[in-house]
Amino acid sequence: MKARCLGVRIRTLAGMGAHLQDMGPRVPTSGGARVTGTVYDVQAINNQVRCVFTNTVPTDSFRGAGRPETAYIMERLFDQAALAFRMGRDEVRRRNYVRPEQMPYRNVVGNVIDRGDFPATQAMALRIADWEAFPARRAEARARERLRGIGLGYFIEASGGMPSEWARLRIAPDGRAEIRVGTFSHGQGHETAFAQIVAERLGLDPKDIVFIQGDTDEVEQGTGTGGSRSSQMGGVAVLRASDAVADKARRIAAHLLEAAPEDVELADGCFRVAGTDLVLDWPRVLVAAHDPAQLPEGELPGLDEALTYMRDTECNFPNGCHVAEVEVDPETGAVTLVRYAAVDDVGNVINPMLVHGQMHGGIMTGIGHALMEEARYDPESGQFLTSTFQDYCMPRAGDACDFDLALNVVPTPTNELGVKGAGEGDACGAPPAIVSAVCDALALAHLDMPLTPEKVWQAIAARGAEARLAAE
Repeated sequence: MKARCLGVRIRTLAGMGAHLQDMGPRVPTSGGARVTGTVYDVQAINNQVRCVFTNTVPTDSFRGAGRPETAYIMERLFDQAALAFRMGRDEVRRRNYVRPEQMPYRNVVGNVIDRGDFPATQAMALRIADWEAFPARRAEARARERLRGIGLGYFIEASGGMPSEWARLRIAPDGRAEIRVGTFSHGQGHETAFAQIVAERLGLDPKDIVFIQGDTDEVEQGTGTGGSRSSQMGGVAVLRASDAVADKARRIAAHLLEAAPEDVELADGCFRVAGTDLVLDWPRVLVAAHDPAQLPEGELPGLDEALTYMRDTECNFPNGCHVAEVEVDPETGAVTLVRYAAVDDVGNVINPMLVHGQMHGGIMTGIGHALMEEARYDPESGQFLTSTFQDYCMPRAGDACDFDLALNVVPTPTNELGVKGAGEGDACGAPPAIVSAVCDALALAHLDMPLTPEKVWQAIAARGAEARLAAE
């Protein structure tokens, strides 16, 4: 039995609210359609979306913007396939992944997935989650009168956002390096990541690097932050500006050392003529850079380079496998997340701590989607019932558990840094993994999100009623 997926049919009815707002219709259509089929080798897919007006507030983009829904659909379908074929949920996925040797892989809508290793990423996640030992944990929970379940979800994300970004790097006479960039950090740590790029490229001390953003007197242009684009766009722009500064500094050093520029190396913060003991440090080059008398012919004073980076691909494809483990209280329907493992492929990693922070935030977003967040209206009056955070349930630290996180580094060839987006993917992986786990705990084929205690309790009660009727 091969259990290979040959085709998928998807029908989506997407509520837009009373009027269209910004990216509302793009989310269920092109936003998610870019990764139709996700990580599976399926070329026969019929996906139809109808956007409809309703008498509710308008909808707009949020973390993932269509990709969480696309991943959710495919992952829930593969769970149903595992039930139908009486096969492990891990195995049915393993048999259908796009394989590394198929890369670059053109998906059903024509986007080229440049690089990834989906089977290896799943294997890492299952190992971290201790998937094989789950039956013993389920038996122990049953002894405590708790229902325990495990589930997995794989996502792929199309990240990139707007296709151009501006950056400027200036090294002042006192040695401070000033980074100006058109992205905007609202918690992602750009001041750390971009400083690392400059420090590693130029051999400067990170404490001497100043980060400037969000000031139109200082930043000439830019396309902001969104679409998990900052490192792959702003980061590459900063890298190229660093290269331009390094090239000019090398020409100045070569002039001072009476050598050809191509013979001068920049390493460990020093300019050295290859194969000799002739060397200059940054302070000496900086003095010359700001003194017209010491510059090569045709060079202007200063080390100050600005540029706009325009990528030649639409996006790249971060991906990851998440494994959630839950316990359900059969008396109340309350779901507790007890274990969580996630392995992401975001390409090369500039700063692991920043990536893990993005993973934490994305998983928390997915926990909210899976278990509690819901816009509710009174069916009689149409009154919006969850209009404040007193009524709308958001996830908090107590709703999570410790996260076991790892990275499967598969660099992308689409940019010099080899980085893929890291901001939105985990919001795509968490919902299907958690729903899969809850359905496994309840021995149900499917239950729609959000899996509130009320909904879970009703499912348990209905199953009990069915069992009593069958016995009678």
